[in-house]
Amino acid sequence: MPKIAIAAENIGAQVHHKPILHDVTARFGAGRWTSIVGPNGAGKSSLLKALCGLWPAQALQGEVQLLGKPLQRWPRQERARALSWLGQNETATDELTSYDVAMLGRLPHQTWLASPSDEDHAVVRQCLQATQAWDWRHRPLAELSGGERQRVLLARALAVQARVALMDEPLANLDPPHQTDWMLIVRQLVAQGTCVVSVLHELSVALQADDMLIMQAGRAVHHGACGDPVTHAALEAVFEHRIRVRELDGHWLAMPRLD
Repeated sequence: MPKIAIAAENIGAQVHHKPILHDVTARFGAGRWTSIVGPNGAGKSSLLKALCGLWPAQALQGEVQLLGKPLQRWPRQERARALSWLGQNETATDELTSYDVAMLGRLPHQTWLASPSDEDHAVVRQCLQATQAWDWRHRPLAELSGGERQRVLLARALAVQARVALMDEPLANLDPPHQTDWMLIVRQLVAQGTCVVSVLHELSVALQADDMLIMQAGRAVHHGACGDPVTHAALEAVFEHRIRVRELDGHWLAMPRLD
């Protein structure tokens, strides 16, 4: 049983007094990749934001545990080193170069007003190369396509070198080859002991994870291994049996059900 890296304990959340998460409990292991899936409005992104501490305290019930300690007890800079975040439609100042954006991921490792160290520069170079964004490191974000921007923002998240990485729709704007690159990066992180939790709409990609958390109407309805037939049945059910999970060349795929 892997050590628990981050956990949601009886999490509830509401917006304008409307509940959107209902008593969600889920635990995510170190050195594991978990995909969170479900229909639109299921609460996937809301749960990920709760794990990252992005909900106002007054709108949240329950507790998040990060590496065995309540999230709110972590000093801000220590938490920023332990937990990285890549959100939906993330923005950054368009005038910043790709290199400067990636360097933002090193801020938790720097003292106030300190210049980046040699290690910081080495990490940023490595991360931009890993996401194939190094060639436009001097270009401002305003000049980049949506897919290129996403790869720079991924490099920023990787540069944190956090023990827990939370990613909300990280494949947005990425073409299939770069989606494959993203999966390879995730596998490298997991091999290093990182806990990766990602919200994904691409179900066939989500099935390549170690574990899958399936949500519906603000509730966690199943949490299990991606290769488990029980997980496949739960995934088909939550999408009203309009998909089928099938194996192809040793990989599980979600196929449209046309009959």
